[in-house]
Amino acid sequence: MGSISIMETHVKRSSSMSFALRWKHENMRLILSLAVISIAMTFMFLVLLYGTATKSVSVVVNGQETVVHTKQWVLQRLLDEQAIKIGEHDQISAALNTQIKGGEKIVIDHASPIQLTADGKTTTVYTTARTVESALQDLNIALGESDRVTPEPTASLQSGDEIKVVRVTKETEEIKEPIAYATEKKSDASILKGKEQIVQEGKEGVKLKKKEKTYEDGVLVSEAVVGEEVQSASVNKVVAVGTKNPVVALSASSPSVEEISKNGVKFGYKQILNNVKLTAYSAGAESTGKAEGAPGFGKTYTGTTVTEGRTIAVDPKVIPLGWWVYIDGIGFRRAEDIGSGVKGQMIDVYYEDQGYANRFGTKQGYTVYVVGPKKPTEN
Repeated sequence: MGSISIMETHVKRSSSMSFALRWKHENMRLILSLAVISIAMTFMFLVLLYGTATKSVSVVVNGQETVVHTKQWVLQRLLDEQAIKIGEHDQISAALNTQIKGGEKIVIDHASPIQLTADGKTTTVYTTARTVESALQDLNIALGESDRVTPEPTASLQSGDEIKVVRVTKETEEIKEPIAYATEKKSDASILKGKEQIVQEGKEGVKLKKKEKTYEDGVLVSEAVVGEEVQSASVNKVVAVGTKNPVVALSASSPSVEEISKNGVKFGYKQILNNVKLTAYSAGAESTGKAEGAPGFGKTYTGTTVTEGRTIAVDPKVIPLGWWVYIDGIGFRRAEDIGSGVKGQMIDVYYEDQGYANRFGTKQGYTVYVVGPKKPTEN
């Protein structure tokens, strides 16, 4: 009997569990469906509750702030409700499909069209900036250090205004310029009057100039010298100008140039010599190389005996031998002698005293009048 009881109990328990499993399996979909519907209804209720709740939202349009009360929960619907249009170039702080919350701030900046001229082109652009400077920054227009902007960067900007950017560039170049040389003239008594001789050739110098050129939009508008230095100095041309009177073939028949009066004596002269050099000599060996008693001692080239106050040695090419001359400051003298060192416009005056002749030295700048074969006499 015990065994029968155990088997009966087992059969009853298996039947009960199978029924429960079958019921759960058959009704699982229903249970899940009911759960989904419940959640959806709860969500819709919350959405409806949220959507119908009034919210305070701050809307800032072009810097003007307004607090609006709305039951809209999507930004686009709020803007439609407030009749706020958003253009292609306008800026807004949040996406149009953003869900809005109470206390939120929405910032909207409407873009304005302006005429922009830069880099050789004029175009219509849009910007939300309200000053020229901020507009250039907004449009990524970089300015160089020397670029010029019209209007001023701090000027306010209105719709339809024009901004002009002039690109200013500067270039520096070095230019070499010649420095002209001067001609310097110097008197030279060894050169005949009217003749010139180049003593030193002139040479141009070089001046280095720094020139700054200014371009506006690629067009040269100005240039200026900003620095200069002498790279090499010029060398003056030096010209010797002759002052020596030309040698004239004088003869007794040569006409007098004019008449003058010196020390009460009036006489005519055939030639005037300027800037004549004077020296002195005596009959002794120191001047002539002949000692007293030697052959020819005290005799001149013309055969006369040297006489103080009369005898002079000359260059016969300038003053004919035997002719009288008048030396300013000394008086009348006669050309009777020559000397190896007496050349050109030079006269060696005879003095008896060798010491005095030595002290006489060399004197320059005398004026000599060539008179002729006869000595002038007082009237």
